[in-house]
Amino acid sequence: MNLGLVQFKVGCILIINTKKMKQIINKIIVMLVLCVVNTINAQQDPAFTLYNYNMNIVNPAFAGIEDLTEVNLNFRSQWVNLEGSPETKSLIVSTPINDRIGLGLSIMNDNIFVLNQTDIYADFSYRIPISDHTNFYMGIKAGGTFIDVDLDRLGIMNDPVFMENVNQFNPNVGIGFLLKSQKYYVTASSPTLLKSKRYDKDGIVVTDATDELHAYFGGGLFLNLSEQVILKPSVMSRYVTGAPMSVDLTAVIDFSVLELGVSHRLDESVSAIVLLKLAEWGHFGYAYESTTTDVKNYSRGSHEVLLKFRF
Repeated sequence: MNLGLVQFKVGCILIINTKKMKQIINKIIVMLVLCVVNTINAQQDPAFTLYNYNMNIVNPAFAGIEDLTEVNLNFRSQWVNLEGSPETKSLIVSTPINDRIGLGLSIMNDNIFVLNQTDIYADFSYRIPISDHTNFYMGIKAGGTFIDVDLDRLGIMNDPVFMENVNQFNPNVGIGFLLKSQKYYVTASSPTLLKSKRYDKDGIVVTDATDELHAYFGGGLFLNLSEQVILKPSVMSRYVTGAPMSVDLTAVIDFSVLELGVSHRLDESVSAIVLLKLAEWGHFGYAYESTTTDVKNYSRGSHEVLLKFRF
């Protein structure tokens, strides 16, 4: 494979087939992975294609808004065939306590080359009735992120900058709001309000990476095409300090037992979405994402799988 440069959401990977340059390239890799600076247009939080089925990851107001307890398992493999590319796994639990209060738990693991991080958050949601069919939800989330940077994997010896691995925990809190009726919904949230430093190295080389504030704004419609067919157009925008806004446009047709959809992340990717409602207690979802950036020259796309259990 020829030399290629692929931008990551927290850095970039250099692919090279020359053993002579391997150690130099490894240093560049880890510095780019760890150094999240304003000049890098990057999305720090993992961006799921099937986010509409896992909304309380980014907005705690969605915790427990359904009548049933839900357990969601999600796996995303991004940029398949690219060594060190991101893999994200999540477990989402959401349950109503009564007609006003909902609780949730979200555990998400993101693995990118030498960086491994696990987010664990508890969610609380409170419902305020506006009318017979319209409700306003307020939510808070609290928890934090475990950061693990395994510099030993680089194989760089006798370099003080790369001899000490990073293991730390960053606490954080978030808030979210949701206005929902039978015909539409509007959402706004910031799942990480605190700006926390995940890596800081003083010495020969100064390396710094910081978790920036994330803000999410979105909404959607429920359009009845017939008694058993519903069109669900939606939009979700993500804003991160120092990075351009990311916007997802999604359209899903709900055929009662089957949902089919397409999604377009502006200037980034296009996706196909399938959700099979195998039974009232179990749903299976799959999404294939094809990037529209230069990464397509090195990757076979991204795959995402969702298992939803309801009881």
